[in-house]
Amino acid sequence: MNDVIIVGGGIGGLALAQGLRKHGIGVAVYERDRHRDDRLDRYRLAINPAGSRSLRACLPDQQWQAFLDTVGRPGGGFGFLRSDLRELVVVEDEIMYPHHPDPAERSYPVDRHTLRGILLDGLGDAVHYGKAFDRYQLAPDGRPTAVFADGTHAAGDVLVGADGISSRLRAQHLPLATRTDTGVLGVGLKLPLTEATRGWLPARLGRGMNLVLTGAPYFLFTSVFEHLTPVGDDYLLCAFVARADQFPDHPQHLDGAQLKSHIAGLIGGWHPALRRLIDACPPEDVGAYPFHASDRPSPWAPSRVTMLGDAVHGMPPAGGNGANTALRDAALLTRQLSRAARGDLPLLQAIGQYEADMREYGFEAVDLAMRTLRQGMASNPIETFFSRRWFRLCSVSPRLRRMTFATSWAKVSAPRQWERDVKMTDAMDAG
Repeated sequence: MNDVIIVGGGIGGLALAQGLRKHGIGVAVYERDRHRDDRLDRYRLAINPAGSRSLRACLPDQQWQAFLDTVGRPGGGFGFLRSDLRELVVVEDEIMYPHHPDPAERSYPVDRHTLRGILLDGLGDAVHYGKAFDRYQLAPDGRPTAVFADGTHAAGDVLVGADGISSRLRAQHLPLATRTDTGVLGVGLKLPLTEATRGWLPARLGRGMNLVLTGAPYFLFTSVFEHLTPVGDDYLLCAFVARADQFPDHPQHLDGAQLKSHIAGLIGGWHPALRRLIDACPPEDVGAYPFHASDRPSPWAPSRVTMLGDAVHGMPPAGGNGANTALRDAALLTRQLSRAARGDLPLLQAIGQYEADMREYGFEAVDLAMRTLRQGMASNPIETFFSRRWFRLCSVSPRLRRMTFATSWAKVSAPRQWERDVKMTDAMDAG
């Protein structure tokens, strides 16, 4: 195996490209954007230990250090708040992700645009822009050729779809694999953290992550991004998530000012600081995104065409596992394709093992995202009453907080067996 063709230059596709090049495998990435900076990618990501572990496996040392140098300031916990800003419970960082001596086993807040830049660095002319994928063709021996909308094509030994939840590659490769409209809409907003905004922003909203639960079919998520070094502007990421019927038809066509105005009408009874927060977000940093989720497909026979990330297991951003799962895909597929390149495994067996494990953890992450979304949207008065009572009990009992919250964060990012094997091999090589 010599050449891998990747369709899509997002987080997962670029991490795979870095990993394959690190192992001496030829790779080319085809991205529909016309230029490197066409994609705004303006929001914060929470990279959990699975994502960190995967980045360390895929990135050369220089890019890994660049990642560590540009992550945000950690800490602040995860707060569950009422719409009057009274705290229900704040979960400490050490409960979510206990400190680990290995930087590759920690969680980090990162700026998505900055991370994508790090993943692009060093790939040079391996990334081809202005290449919208149209279809693929298979030679008699199964080797794929990607065909693009401009009529050009690229042949390789393996074709990887990393082209998002609306993947054209998946539509051809797995035509029976479907996705569901969750009936939920997310509105992303971004508040610059300046001396002026910090002066009126409530202290809890200026730390860590927070979920404002309302007992209505909508909630607000906030997350601080503060640079460790003066390399960019600090900001507060906000996501107003609502049942789609709380918005007019086609809300993604509304501009930022119109979206903010509509949200203001929904949150008239909220704390004045929350209303001011929405009002203060620049309209150009506001956009609406319908949430979709991939349905779990039946297993399929492995071939020289495969997929990663949202192209196969798309999920709503509730829980923050989409990018982390795509990175895990990239690390595992890198491992499997490098084993095939060395002759340790037949190529189709290597891809089949990747797909079997990816389906397992990938759709576990989809299920978790959907449960988290439903919990945040809960508007049943009885359910709301008992969940708030439980949160209050947790707020006074560290043991209850740990029992309630520790597993939900740790389980999804715990090392899988192949990741433990990689760690063991690396340790032996270092010794």
